[in-house]
Amino acid sequence: MVVSGYKTAKSNIMNDITIHRSVIMDQSNNISILEKFVNTVMGVKPGTQNLNIPADTKEIDIKAVIVYKLGTILQIGVMLLVLLGMDKFVNLIEQNSLFPSWFSTVVTALFFALLSIRSRIFSLLDNTRSRKTYDQVIRPKWAPPPLAFPIVWMLIAVLRVISSVLIWQKLDHQFFVLPLILFVIHLAVGDTWNTIFTVERRLGAAVPVVILGPWLSAIVVTAIYWQTVPLSGMILSFSCVWLTVAAALVFRIWQLNGSEPLYPLKLASVQE
Repeated sequence: MVVSGYKTAKSNIMNDITIHRSVIMDQSNNISILEKFVNTVMGVKPGTQNLNIPADTKEIDIKAVIVYKLGTILQIGVMLLVLLGMDKFVNLIEQNSLFPSWFSTVVTALFFALLSIRSRIFSLLDNTRSRKTYDQVIRPKWAPPPLAFPIVWMLIAVLRVISSVLIWQKLDHQFFVLPLILFVIHLAVGDTWNTIFTVERRLGAAVPVVILGPWLSAIVVTAIYWQTVPLSGMILSFSCVWLTVAAALVFRIWQLNGSEPLYPLKLASVQE
């Protein structure tokens, strides 16, 4: 009887272990599927390449500064032309009786979704979304896991679409208006910051750029949206909260990884 009871207990324990392993494997598979989906939507690549440590130099990379400025200006210029083109395109749709009245709103929402998720297609800089820098630098204990970033940015993209459509509706279905012009500027400076931090791993230059670029421009855009349509500003305000966290994280990563000068160092680019 004792032996039989022991065998039964052992069998139950083994069954529990098998079930527990199965649950863990299912959870792991679900996370893997979610991660693949999110990374595909947001265009994020896994961090598999090794990064070169910047050379021990204090010399500023003037060429890089010029490239960043010209790249950002050109991207803004192209996106402004796209806004003008959307004005004409949507106007044609609304004047055509073949399309239902709601069709132009759908087109507008899809356009803002494209801008929010893939604004980098208008940039001449390398804006590859990758986890390689974030995976390989020293991070603070409170740093979010890598998967959190594309998920949050997907949420922010949805909020950007909703808030921008509200602005478009309020301003007589016009695209080339101040709030939306500031919005595309915000997207452009964010793409440039991504080049500096994610692609080239210039941790020092990333600090002032994230503060004066994405963070400050997000506050300006949210304020002008709020002034135009209060609900739109409320919706977009979440991006300011997230970018505040992101800016603090960039600053802390810079501190933990050597506190290099707050400008792009010469020969500090990443070898792909």
